[in-house]
Amino acid sequence: MTRNQPNIIITGTPGVGKTSHAELLAQGTGLEHLSINQVVKERECHEGWDEGMSTWIVDEDKLLDEIEDQLKKGGYIIDWHACDLFPRSWIDLVVVLRTNSTCLYDRLKARGYAEAKLQENLDSEIMEVVAEEAREAYDEECVVELWSQTAEEMEANVERIEEWLRNWKINSRDG
Repeated sequence: MTRNQPNIIITGTPGVGKTSHAELLAQGTGLEHLSINQVVKERECHEGWDEGMSTWIVDEDKLLDEIEDQLKKGGYIIDWHACDLFPRSWIDLVVVLRTNSTCLYDRLKARGYAEAKLQENLDSEIMEVVAEEAREAYDEECVVELWSQTAEEMEANVERIEEWLRNWKINSRDG
């Protein structure tokens, strides 16, 4: 099945600006923002709540079953901190947002993250865990890393992704 619209993943460590980017992109492109956190909660794609980390324990198989039909049609901006569980055939662009540890610490602290969760996410960003997962799971040409520390960087990132989308539409029409 050929899609008329691409699927884009906006991923990265919690606190890098995934949701802000996804919302701006959805407004500017007409693609639909698909918050995986919302899907997990609303469609009960979890195995319960992890008190220690203050997060849902995601049932990845159930999650993929829940969103498969949507994503096969295309037209989604997928907003989540992981990307490697989505089949390559569903995804056209993976945007890994990055930020420095000082900026990330401040953002997570402002959200009231518990110390253990805060430290795990800082370690993840420093060790480039999400970026490495993206590079291992998808072809090099569909993974891009962008910095997300300021409003200006976010605007530039959104413009860059919108340009990618325009090119995708031209190339899929010609291809």
